[in-house]
Amino acid sequence: MESIERRKIMSGIAEKQEQLLEDLGIFQDWTERYEYVIGLGKKLEPLAEEARNTDHLIKGCQSQVWLDAQAKDGRVYFYADSDSLITKGMIALFIGVLNGEKPDDILTADMSFIEKTGLKEHLAPTRANALNLMATQMKQRALGFAN
Repeated sequence: MESIERRKIMSGIAEKQEQLLEDLGIFQDWTERYEYVIGLGKKLEPLAEEARNTDHLIKGCQSQVWLDAQAKDGRVYFYADSDSLITKGMIALFIGVLNGEKPDDILTADMSFIEKTGLKEHLAPTRANALNLMATQMKQRALGFAN
């Protein structure tokens, strides 16, 4: 049986996912949704220049995507950048949901919310695959900080 504290934290991730879906639902067409996602990417905290290296590169993405993670006070904080605005926005979606969460909660988070965004149906197959790669990489980075 899950502890109350664990359910609270998980509901925090779930609440962020629901808020994101609600925010995307405001937009009637995909042009507006893309603009919103790109806007999220533009708001990301800048990635340190020294983190733009092959160790932080998400392999398999059509565009270059760098992902860094740091732990502070038992929580994981993600930093990312991309040479593509839409790709940077896509990783910003994940950062918005997982940033500042505990490693174990990130590892057990249900990432199927991204399916509900409808983004995959409106992206080229290589970009849609990048969403899976991003989610996997973020969980792998969190695993490095897990107890």
